[in-house]
Amino acid sequence: MRTYHDPSGPGGMPMPPPGYPQATSSVSTDSAHPPDVDSLLDIVPAGVVVHGADSRVFYANRYALALLGPALDIMRTEPVSSNAWPLLRADGSPLPPAENPVQRVLASGGAVVDFVIGLRGPVTRWLLCSAHPTFAPGGGIEEVVVCFTDCTELKRMEQSLRDSKERLRLMLQGSTDAPWDWNLAEPRPYLSARWWDMLGYSRSDPAADDNGWYALVHPEDLPRLQEYMQQVVTSGESVYRIEFRMRHRAGHDVPVLSRGFVQRDSTGKALRLSGTNTDLTDAKHAEQRIYELAYFDVLTGLPNRRLLHEQMAKILPRSARSRQVGALLFIDLDNFKLLNDTLGHDVGDHLLRLVAGRLRDTVRASDHLARLGGDEFVVVLENLGETQDAAVHETQAIGAKLLAALGQPYSLGVRLHSSTPSIGVALFGAQPTSADLLLRQADLAMYRAKGDGRNTLRFFDPGMQAAADQQIDLQNDLRDGIRQQHFELYCQPQFGADGRLVGGEVLVRWRHDVRGLVVPGDFISLAEASGLIVPLGAMVLAEACRVLARWALDPRLETLAMAVNVSAYQLREPDFVEGVLDTLARSGANPRRLCLELTESVFAENVDAVSDKMRALRAHGIRFSLDDFGTGYSSLSYLKRFPLAELKIDRSFVKDLPDDAHAGAIVDAILALARTLDLEVVAEGVETGAQHDFLVARGCRVFQGYLLGKPLPIAGFEAGFAPA
Repeated sequence: MRTYHDPSGPGGMPMPPPGYPQATSSVSTDSAHPPDVDSLLDIVPAGVVVHGADSRVFYANRYALALLGPALDIMRTEPVSSNAWPLLRADGSPLPPAENPVQRVLASGGAVVDFVIGLRGPVTRWLLCSAHPTFAPGGGIEEVVVCFTDCTELKRMEQSLRDSKERLRLMLQGSTDAPWDWNLAEPRPYLSARWWDMLGYSRSDPAADDNGWYALVHPEDLPRLQEYMQQVVTSGESVYRIEFRMRHRAGHDVPVLSRGFVQRDSTGKALRLSGTNTDLTDAKHAEQRIYELAYFDVLTGLPNRRLLHEQMAKILPRSARSRQVGALLFIDLDNFKLLNDTLGHDVGDHLLRLVAGRLRDTVRASDHLARLGGDEFVVVLENLGETQDAAVHETQAIGAKLLAALGQPYSLGVRLHSSTPSIGVALFGAQPTSADLLLRQADLAMYRAKGDGRNTLRFFDPGMQAAADQQIDLQNDLRDGIRQQHFELYCQPQFGADGRLVGGEVLVRWRHDVRGLVVPGDFISLAEASGLIVPLGAMVLAEACRVLARWALDPRLETLAMAVNVSAYQLREPDFVEGVLDTLARSGANPRRLCLELTESVFAENVDAVSDKMRALRAHGIRFSLDDFGTGYSSLSYLKRFPLAELKIDRSFVKDLPDDAHAGAIVDAILALARTLDLEVVAEGVETGAQHDFLVARGCRVFQGYLLGKPLPIAGFEAGFAPA
């Protein structure tokens, strides 16, 4: 009798792993089966079930009983065609009856081997099955014997491997990395389609020969790559990383990062190299862009100050070792700010690009060129000779070429513009120095060139440094003097043609602890260059308004007007109008008695902005006078645009009266122009009676100068010139 055996079985019987479903049912048939065969099958470490010709199970050994569990009851009572057996395909879908190995054997009469079936249950088990027919004496199939083993763990590992492959595929698909693999026992590596695509080839292209990949490595990089790979194989390292270039099908080079893993045996011998190649083209472009932004000027493409300093760190020691004299040329464009302010920054930027191009075309290939910022450029010359005289001669020749090249007219859109440079030179050689010191020295020499008329070249000498040091000391003293209010107001009287006092011009004096009384000519230009003119001018205006308010309380002085000089630098301040009005309000001065004197340099500023500020103040009664008329940027169009009330004839025209016919003609023209524009005229610098009489005869109505009165402290002015 064939039976389903109890799973407890005899001691020592191989048991299935814990967790398998258990079954205790049994069945008997009329077929005889030798007991010794049953015992033998029960110790086989595999499941054995026997199906009858109707596909139902009528025998299962102990292992099968434990493995299949309750499913055996269904297989015993239901034929395979009922589709009731809880079996799955290898992909996890239900197993159709026609694909069942028992049914296939019954249908074909042939064996089915190594067939994977899933057994559905609380935990799906996977079985590797083989089914074989046994035949009756008449030739028909009598039984189907199925042997199977539990391959659940193998199935899990297979799925895990499949998942890993899918993850790897998705990761590689989402990256630019190109995988490759080389079993060192084989003569050629495996190179993926992505690997070849990176170089412009398709995997099916005849030129995409895995065995000839070395030929695509850049010739300069190939020896280094071969040496490195040999070192990787023999060194015992487990990872590798190297950058090299490969030739793209289109002809350009592709920078590649190759990195991966070295598989070794127990003795350390390299068996396999596996890794990826990464296209570094975008990364290299980004690195280059970062480098350019860090070391090159965006506007002109020239090296910037940072790169210049790094170059000088190499140039200076090289010059000292070779005992060759070099030179640093500091180039500044003359009147560039005027161009920027009048034509706009776009035009200024265009000019700077053109200047950079001319500098590139003029300097030697061995020279170094940089833009420091604004309109400042630097040229560094090396190997000018072993003596300073030779270096000076060579620098003068190169400087002359630079002056000539940069002095040619520039095409700025629809107009031609003339621009000239001023160049300062500092020499260097065997004596220790630094880039910062050379730049300071060349900068001082450049300002000497500007002071000597511009469009020229000057060499640094120690006297310049001494003068610069004095200027720095004076600037510091000036800042302290403003903070401590060491400035005094003086006033020079202005008289009408009838001899009556009509007003005065405020002049400032600096009471210095060491220098004594310093006149404006010795510190005003420094105050403007350093920006200190703004607080100084505000302080002078505040004190002048207080004086004007005091005069309003004195019947002898209440009708006088007061002229106060205002710098173009003050006009640039965005709150200039508010500051003047606030000063007047605080002092209580009558704005109609205040006249602000401007020089013609204001016409070089933003004309519309200056005009708007002047009109805003004019609306409050403040008058404006144009000082030093005829010496600067004056034009009829400017006189019409600005709300002026007065012109002052410059002393340079007055001093030659009445003998110089040209000076007389200029004065006549100014007076005629003023009458036409309904402007008052003040002649300054009147020092002789002849000058006074000439001006009176020509119709001038107000005069100022030493003939009539020198500048006096405010108290002295009030005591000496107040009408009786």
